[in-house]
Amino acid sequence: MNNASVHQLKTPLNPAPMPADNIILIASGKGGVGKTWFSISLAHTLAALHKKVLVFDGDIGLANIDIQLGLQPEKDLGHVMEGSCDFKNAIMSYNPGNHQAGFDILAGRSGSGTLSDLSHERLTLIREELKAQSNNYDYVLIDLGAGIGGIVKSLTPAAATCILVINDEPTSLTDAYAFLKVTRRNHPHLDIKILVNTAESIHQGDLTYQGFKNVCEKFLKYTPKLAGVIRRDSHVKDAIRHQTALATRHPNSNALKDVKNVASRLT
Repeated sequence: MNNASVHQLKTPLNPAPMPADNIILIASGKGGVGKTWFSISLAHTLAALHKKVLVFDGDIGLANIDIQLGLQPEKDLGHVMEGSCDFKNAIMSYNPGNHQAGFDILAGRSGSGTLSDLSHERLTLIREELKAQSNNYDYVLIDLGAGIGGIVKSLTPAAATCILVINDEPTSLTDAYAFLKVTRRNHPHLDIKILVNTAESIHQGDLTYQGFKNVCEKFLKYTPKLAGVIRRDSHVKDAIRHQTALATRHPNSNALKDVKNVASRLT
């Protein structure tokens, strides 16, 4: 992507593109349910399975993947939109060391009001560039912002699969239901899977999923599949606090074991 392609884009690209099978959205109805650490941990796990992975921080304007990993990227999506680099050159490699497999990251720009107010045309361009880059990867994980705003709507058509993160809090469940309802109506192609996070046990997480599934079946006539259950684990907060990936700081934690189960289902 060159400077002209950013600043001279006048009309949206194909408004109904074919989704890419290897692009996975990580979404939620509300913030604070653990999308970002899960995206990072899933990327780590897939990379350990010898998959080439790109993580895109789709929470544009409130990006924090680089923050959780303690990184200071030289280039990010803001530089692409400014025309100072192309999409490919904004991608950085994350190599944790200690013989752990790494993955690629395309960072957003935290606290950027300019990026949070990108036009539909710019967001469409981002989507199409992501699809083009997906040809170079086994998996592209898009860590979306919470809710169903314009950024989420623009990026959703690129993906064939969405992992919707919930927990057993009432606001999480009601907002996730609203997300699923609107997304199913606008993007019926999307395979939405439910990830129950911070569950007290696998059994409790299964009960949360069953309750959510029953509501979707009753009112939406749709049965979302279960992506998996992640148990509540204090190691997650510790890793975030130390700006280190869970797979690096606590490789034997219960939460990471649960993420590995999710990855095995995906692969």
